[in-house]
Amino acid sequence: MGRGTLRIYLGAAPGVGKTYAMLSEAHRRVERGTDCVVALVEHHDRPRTEVLLHGLEQVRRSEISYRSAVFTEMDVDAVLERAPAVALVDELAHTNVPGSRNAKRWQDVEELLKAGIDVISTVNIQHLESLGDVVESITGVRQRETVPDEVVRRADQIELVDMSPQALRRRMAHGNIYQPDKMDAALSNYFRPGNLTALRELALLWVADRVDEYLQQYRGEHNIRSTWQARERIVVGLTGGPEGRTLIRRASRMAAKGSGSEILAVYIARSDGLTSASPKELTVQRTLVEDLGGSFHHVIGDDIPAALLEFARGVNATQIVLGSSRRKTWQYVYGPGVGATVARESGPDLDVHIVTHEEVAKGRGLPIARGARLGRARIIWGWLVGVVGPLLLAVVLRTMEDAPGLANDVLLFLFLTVAAALLGGLRPALASAAVGCMLLNYWFTPPTHTWTVQDPENLVAIVIFFAVAVAVSSVVDLAARRTHQAARLRAESEILSFLAGSVLRGETALDALLERVRETFAMESVALLERSSDVEPWTRAGAVGPAPVSRPDDADVDMPVGDNLALALSGRVLPAEDRRVLGAFAAQAAVVLDRQRLVGEAEQARRLAEGNRIRTALLAAVSHDLRTPLAAIKAAVSSLRSDDVAWSDEDEAELLEGIEDGADRLDHLVGNLLDMSRLQTGTVTPLIREIDLDEVVPMALGGVPEGSVELDIPETLPMVAVDPGLLERVVANIVENAVKYNPGREPVAVAASALGGRVELRVVDRGRGVPDEAKDRIFEPFQRYGDAPRGAGVGLGLAVSRGFAEAMGGTLDAEDTPGGGLTMVLTLAAAGETGHAEAELPARVTS
Repeated sequence: MGRGTLRIYLGAAPGVGKTYAMLSEAHRRVERGTDCVVALVEHHDRPRTEVLLHGLEQVRRSEISYRSAVFTEMDVDAVLERAPAVALVDELAHTNVPGSRNAKRWQDVEELLKAGIDVISTVNIQHLESLGDVVESITGVRQRETVPDEVVRRADQIELVDMSPQALRRRMAHGNIYQPDKMDAALSNYFRPGNLTALRELALLWVADRVDEYLQQYRGEHNIRSTWQARERIVVGLTGGPEGRTLIRRASRMAAKGSGSEILAVYIARSDGLTSASPKELTVQRTLVEDLGGSFHHVIGDDIPAALLEFARGVNATQIVLGSSRRKTWQYVYGPGVGATVARESGPDLDVHIVTHEEVAKGRGLPIARGARLGRARIIWGWLVGVVGPLLLAVVLRTMEDAPGLANDVLLFLFLTVAAALLGGLRPALASAAVGCMLLNYWFTPPTHTWTVQDPENLVAIVIFFAVAVAVSSVVDLAARRTHQAARLRAESEILSFLAGSVLRGETALDALLERVRETFAMESVALLERSSDVEPWTRAGAVGPAPVSRPDDADVDMPVGDNLALALSGRVLPAEDRRVLGAFAAQAAVVLDRQRLVGEAEQARRLAEGNRIRTALLAAVSHDLRTPLAAIKAAVSSLRSDDVAWSDEDEAELLEGIEDGADRLDHLVGNLLDMSRLQTGTVTPLIREIDLDEVVPMALGGVPEGSVELDIPETLPMVAVDPGLLERVVANIVENAVKYNPGREPVAVAASALGGRVELRVVDRGRGVPDEAKDRIFEPFQRYGDAPRGAGVGLGLAVSRGFAEAMGGTLDAEDTPGGGLTMVLTLAAAGETGHAEAELPARVTS
């Protein structure tokens, strides 16, 4: 029995209608007579979805007890026993209750597929494992239930269920997604327009990449070489000359005219002799194309126009951008040039743009010496000159009345031998020497028409002729071989220089390195395989290309790196001379793999160290700063409960006031600790809206003594784009800190002013100030400056304030107050300065 097919409805967000679409498809199949059952579908009390379950057979669920509760999960055995043609399985990324047959629902689906059952399932874009960090940065919520991307990519059919953010929010407001008690919280948090727009873009881009994979696979299976202009891909041909930057920028402007266009810059190095490319210039051009959102590719090809066209058709490019030739007029005797050849052979499916630049016709230097890799035409001409040439020369000399003499005949035959060596190499030259020797002996050495030589001098001349011909042929062939070896070494050195450059630039993307290996050696797929020991199976640490191998034995070329690491290539067998460069790539791949793991371990160690520092500081804070107000509260309460003392009304009021002050201090300390933990975990997601400062700042002054602050906020001040709640906390912390360290001679000044597209709020105290070297340190968590008394706080107020300010797109800095003291400068974005796109939305989301 064959494997079943998997169809997935992919949604950008909950509520777009994935389950509804899946159930509608099930009804259509049942009407056509297909045996279709519901293995597991959750309607989440959505009435329209629940109605669609009517009329469909539902397989019983298994009940699992966990922590004194009973849960239901899909009964895989029951579905296998029922053996339907099609099974509906909702929420592919769901994590099963502990005690289930499999840990994840997608593993249950794999069992159904192996049993030959077709499965229709659903999943949201935020549940794809590779997008977890991206989704968390957008929504502020970490998705705990994920499904590996490869599981979804292997689906036979993926259908995107899409809906605009405005329509989805209307559906939610009408109660079609969540219950009324959850509606407001969802609309103001996860389902904000900015979040939904970003998730929708993620889903569209992911599906577009999947469609591109399908297209490449189809073109490869059907050996389609012509370009299908489904998407604009612009290939920029680089020579390493100074005109490359102009070509890249021109291609970028062309790509900007069409949405989704892609730029691929390619430099082709000839394996039989390199052009005079500047490695420094190529590095600059590589950086430029990557900054513009394109990709840089480096390949080797003997025929540059053919290699460029092969690359362009291989990536399904639609346009090629080349620069006008830098050749001088006389240099066109060597051929029409790359641009003219590419334009002539590109065909109707590729547009070729020839871009003018400042280096046109300024020359490219002397022609590069040709190598020894001779084409078929040259070899044929070499044999013609070496074998047919002496025969024609003998006929011509025999028809002449005045023969030039034996000495001149020998020189003429020697000339043909040298010409054969230059054209076809050693073998045609040796054949020419042998044929010439026999013709001289038979036609031109007395007695003629015989193979004997009467005069010893003529015999010496023939022998010397043959020896000189063989020697000249050997020297010419050896020179050609040395030229080829030098050219190849130059090509290898260029590849190795690029490899060394990537090391110096700190490039750690393993997939990018493997892709460069695949392009350099024209392979179909490349995989880096590793294993923990000789008896363990191989696993893929990284792979590029279709159908990468899982074992070195299955590869066309494998390059071991130590005992437990190997680089495996599929596509063709490489010559032995290429394995040296491949070994360098393999060594670099091992270094990149180790570097990636070391970076991960270093990051984990940094987080552990930071967490340990925070825990140590928190323990110190809890052990003293939090116990101090608790001790005061307990002492006051114990005094009030004591029967030994008769407290007066004034005494009781004083003790109650002490309890209230201690509780307020305790609440403030705990609040700052919680705010710091939110900042450490990155879960602060402000809801930005436009508001006047005079609506927020006065509310933030409620915790300071009356008369300790002097407020100056002009009515003409522009509105600011902030989260009012976070702004209030920031201002309150700054002002309370300023009042705490202000000597009291004059009040703390809080003044606001507009500066360009920003609004500044300055909090000025007349305390003893802070030295310049300590101004940044006072914003670190659990830091007190100088001789601040214990119990005055845990040192989190300014750290929380700066974190909240940066979360709102603002800044918080410390400056010296003229005349002594410290000034805190809070800079915020004025309303209308956050971009036109956000102005159309009711709220702006900042993560």
